[in-house]
Amino acid sequence: MKVIPEDELTVIVNTGDDIEFYGLHISPDIDIVTYTLAGIVDEEKGWGVRGDAFRCLEMLAGYGYDTWFNLGDRDLATHLHRTSLLRQGVKLSEVTDQISRSLGLSVKILPMSDDKFETWVETDAGTMHFQEYFVRRKAEDKILDVKFLGAENASPAPGVIDTILRSDPVIVCPSNPIVSIGTILSVKGVREALRRSEARKIAISPIVGGAPIKGPADKLMRGLGLEVSSYSVAFLYRDFVDVFVLDVADEEEKERIEELGIKVVVTNIVMKSLEDKVELAKTVLAEASK
Repeated sequence: MKVIPEDELTVIVNTGDDIEFYGLHISPDIDIVTYTLAGIVDEEKGWGVRGDAFRCLEMLAGYGYDTWFNLGDRDLATHLHRTSLLRQGVKLSEVTDQISRSLGLSVKILPMSDDKFETWVETDAGTMHFQEYFVRRKAEDKILDVKFLGAENASPAPGVIDTILRSDPVIVCPSNPIVSIGTILSVKGVREALRRSEARKIAISPIVGGAPIKGPADKLMRGLGLEVSSYSVAFLYRDFVDVFVLDVADEEEKERIEELGIKVVVTNIVMKSLEDKVELAKTVLAEASK
């Protein structure tokens, strides 16, 4: 890792996007985190394995299968492996650890839960899995509500609560506050652990200039009656976050966020290059040491 030793890092990942295709268990968020840290992600696409081919998908299309969810050949190997282990009774957290080790990683990647959990959205075109809304329908439908199916029974995966309580700092990455971070927070015990944690808890805004850096966070936030702003994200995290990192474009929101009792750090959070990523990480870690 560029800023901290890899074996000192633990990443808790959303599994609400998990979905089944062709009888395979797909974990999109786990995979992109794993592929990115392993240095094999397709950075141009923002998903999948760099240089992957799609011959299997092309063949499936010829057999009449619906292929709106793009899965490359090497990516499919991950899903085949994961599904095989899950069918043998291996837990998702154990499978995730095995895959990350096989790809040469010593970082700990934890799914938020081993239990079945799916994010569904209610839209003006009907109720559907988040992946169908986001990928197949390109997030064009109007959001009316967001539902976390399985949240009432989902327990945190082994290590999740302990990691939150023993880690210092705890960093909430600039991801979708509704369907990436919000799903993790909905797992029982997670939000309480964040409140109990004595670590410095720092969140980075995923919103810059009234729009998400990536993804449909704005449409989801509007659908839930939230203002699309960094302030709204800080408000959602106000019960556990100590420091909120804001982009220079949104400096005018600093005072309003501080009124929530949260310290605000203003810096560049738009990561266009590796250097930008490293500088932001250094800024966050410097704040954590104060």
